[in-house]
Amino acid sequence: MSLIEIPVGPQHPALHEPIMLRVRADGERVVDVQVVNGYNHRGAEKLGERNTWIKNIFLYSRVCGICNTVHAQTYTQGVEFIGGIEVPPRAQYLRTLIMELERIHSHMLICAVMAEVIGFDSLFMLMMRDREPVMMLKELVTGNRVLSDYYTLGGVRRDIDEVKKDKILKVLEKVEERVKYYKKVFLEDFTLSKRLRDVGIVKPLDAVKHSLVGPTLRGSGVKSDVRRDDPYAAYGEIPFNVITYDGCDSLSRMLVRFDETLESIEMVRYVLNHLPQGPIAPKTPVRTLPKGEAFSRVEAPRGELFYHIVSLGGDKPYRVKVRTPSFHNIINGVIAYKDAHIADVPVILTSVDPCVSCTERVVVIDEASGKSKVLRLKDLSRGLR
Repeated sequence: MSLIEIPVGPQHPALHEPIMLRVRADGERVVDVQVVNGYNHRGAEKLGERNTWIKNIFLYSRVCGICNTVHAQTYTQGVEFIGGIEVPPRAQYLRTLIMELERIHSHMLICAVMAEVIGFDSLFMLMMRDREPVMMLKELVTGNRVLSDYYTLGGVRRDIDEVKKDKILKVLEKVEERVKYYKKVFLEDFTLSKRLRDVGIVKPLDAVKHSLVGPTLRGSGVKSDVRRDDPYAAYGEIPFNVITYDGCDSLSRMLVRFDETLESIEMVRYVLNHLPQGPIAPKTPVRTLPKGEAFSRVEAPRGELFYHIVSLGGDKPYRVKVRTPSFHNIINGVIAYKDAHIADVPVILTSVDPCVSCTERVVVIDEASGKSKVLRLKDLSRGLR
């Protein structure tokens, strides 16, 4: 067996973020892939120790530009737990509303990117066109099209009225129709089927063993969703289905996202039709917290998002640790490349919906010696120190 090594990246054809895949291949068959990242230096976790609790809402909302409201949700609900801050029911429903709108546009984005990676540029443009009304709805609710800055401790910053409610419902009717059409295209178009079906196989046992999360895990038939398993915001009151496909391939991972988009549209309708009356935020803002610790998690569009927050009292956190879903899916997802063709590598990477910048915030310090330590991200993902 004669192996060759092919660098894919760091300027990558599958996404506009720097990451390198060192692909070792025997002819056209992929034998092994090593993930090399570290090209972005964010410093978000360390910066959070210097900011106040309120300023950190804006900081952690910017860990990821696509799924910024779920980062705000995870951070604020952890802080609210430590401070014993009660969130009004109407605010919980509005938080759920904006998170599901975010899930819709996030899933539509990665499905469009998949079409672009395969070479179906016209489909990419059409899907991005039909995603744009969802971005406008996000602006309608929060005041901002991308970075919403919608959260505050104990609630949200803006309310909606009947006019906004009706507009959201009308727009989602058209979006739903288009999403159903695009799902049909992915299922029936020969080119898409040929590039996605039976490509990047991850069996259920392997998906669990390697700690994959979100649609990547559910595309292997594993029914796991934080919204159902550990409800937060208003999810404990909203009926919804956890979507799974048992094809275990790249197509299944994309179909999960299409069905979850349709499920999110139904959830938004439920929220709007059952929106409680009452305040959307506490009258007096909270600026200091007692000593305490919180483990907070939500189901981001890419999977389980986890925050560990430590307070020693005062107006700043002692520690905020962030673990994003892409951390596991990108690094441990290398199992999906084995025995694939070289040309399938960008497709498989896209099928896990990678977010590179949100994974790179890590500093490891040996508390006994005070010395910093450099670890491979692969070791960190396995919990090795």
